[in-house]
Amino acid sequence: MLHYICNMGVIRKTKSVVALLNEFNTSSGAISVITLIDRLSSEFNKTTIYRVLDRLEEDGVLHSFLGKSGLKWYAKCSGCSADKHNDLHPHFQCLDCGRVDCLAVDVTLPEIPNRKIEVSQLLIQGKCEQCFA
Repeated sequence: MLHYICNMGVIRKTKSVVALLNEFNTSSGAISVITLIDRLSSEFNKTTIYRVLDRLEEDGVLHSFLGKSGLKWYAKCSGCSADKHNDLHPHFQCLDCGRVDCLAVDVTLPEIPNRKIEVSQLLIQGKCEQCFA
């Protein structure tokens, strides 16, 4: 059995893990769960795809966020682990073509008295460089 080494340890490199990781290795942006299911449904059932996505997110390989209409999107993590996700960055969704990207900009979250922020999601919507031109 092959294994995939991630920041937290070793993930079994099953056919479904390899197929999902290949989707993210060939894409520079985020991918919606619906797109992943459409692309991989001939090889794997929907439950398997959701299970592997959850595991990859738990292990710090992927992060997820909600896009337009509450649709879940996934993107590759950078420097994350099973213990901590460092992907506190905004995402941009083009309202014309639907493409979603992680934005490499710093966002400072405010201190909130008597609260501990665990997760934050910021989705910015507009037109991408291809649709804006």
